[in-house]
Amino acid sequence: MCGICGCDRLEAPPHLAAHAGSETRRLEVERSLLADNDWHAEHLKEHLAARGIEAIGLLGGPGAGKTALLEATFARLGEAVRCEAVVEGDCASDLDAQRIAAAGARAAQVATGSLCHLDAHLVEHALETLTLDGVTRLWIENVGNLVCPAPFRCGESRRALLISTPEGDDKPAKYPAAVAAVDLLLITKVDLLPHVRFDVERCVAAAHRVKPGLPSLCISAQRGDGMEEWMEWLRTGSR
Repeated sequence: MCGICGCDRLEAPPHLAAHAGSETRRLEVERSLLADNDWHAEHLKEHLAARGIEAIGLLGGPGAGKTALLEATFARLGEAVRCEAVVEGDCASDLDAQRIAAAGARAAQVATGSLCHLDAHLVEHALETLTLDGVTRLWIENVGNLVCPAPFRCGESRRALLISTPEGDDKPAKYPAAVAAVDLLLITKVDLLPHVRFDVERCVAAAHRVKPGLPSLCISAQRGDGMEEWMEWLRTGSR
């Protein structure tokens, strides 16, 4: 699954093979990876803040509506969309970057290949391809995944987790690390509520068991539900 630690291979990677029975060794390797990423993430966050740029991360499974939310957000910004930039993370293709560019924002695509998440170092390299002059907000749309992106910060000052109604209301209970890593829960595609089995209250309650007091919004990028509240959440972070 992950191209960083070698868990995509069936056999134990060489640096773990000699310690097959040592849980301590595995934890040390993971801690080292996260510590290195945390250093890069904090450095990137400070660099962006010094330029007056707020970075916001979007986490969610495939099809949760991350790119659609960005398109709907940019449509409400008018000419100000020129001050928005997006780093798009996907295993392959630049389809989402094309959509972002068509919406008027600057876009850089990161094709992660076998990697199941973005990390701060990848985002730093992606920013080398973008002109950030005049940018006030950077979006980091992570690879569609509810597991791997959670512990890897990418320089964001805030993060939002998208869970769509077709995915089911049990996702916060099944993927608590994703909930714990964000500042806002977005329940997306609420225009489909009449057609799917999704209990909003159950979903929010499960999220609050993981992270008490986590704010939540119900959103439909297609119909416009919750978009004013979403735009207000964005504005409060820039004050």
